[in-house]
Amino acid sequence: MLPILPTISTSFIVLSAVLIAIGWMLVKQRKIEAHKKVMTAAAVSALLFFIIYVSRTVFIGNTAFGGPDDLKIYYTSFLIFHIILATTGAVFGIVTLIAGYTNNLVRHRKIAPITSIIWFFVAITGVAVYLLLYVFYHGGDTTSVIKAILST
Repeated sequence: MLPILPTISTSFIVLSAVLIAIGWMLVKQRKIEAHKKVMTAAAVSALLFFIIYVSRTVFIGNTAFGGPDDLKIYYTSFLIFHIILATTGAVFGIVTLIAGYTNNLVRHRKIAPITSIIWFFVAITGVAVYLLLYVFYHGGDTTSVIKAILST
């Protein structure tokens, strides 16, 4: 059985990427108000992912890679790449949203396509991490941050 919180949070990341693709199509059709609404929904979806992820990490913990030891270095490298990409995508996303909401359309039009592409890769690599942790292999040990702090 798949764990519920990682499944829900990963679904929110996928949803955010799908909404970004829809928003991209809407802006190409000059449906600006619909574009704003869909992109706001994409941002909310990404934020919900982040809230679930952080809450789970703090209270339940991170799940260690449960696959073969000889694959652990590749998984860890891939995970680090995903985290860097996600952090970069989040920063770009915030800047893009602010530029859009403040009508700084020159900046918004310049960085929005880059932001979207980064976020598509974040979603794809996020799904890959989920599959490696919970579908292809059984997750390893999980320790919460709170437990780790209090037990020292």
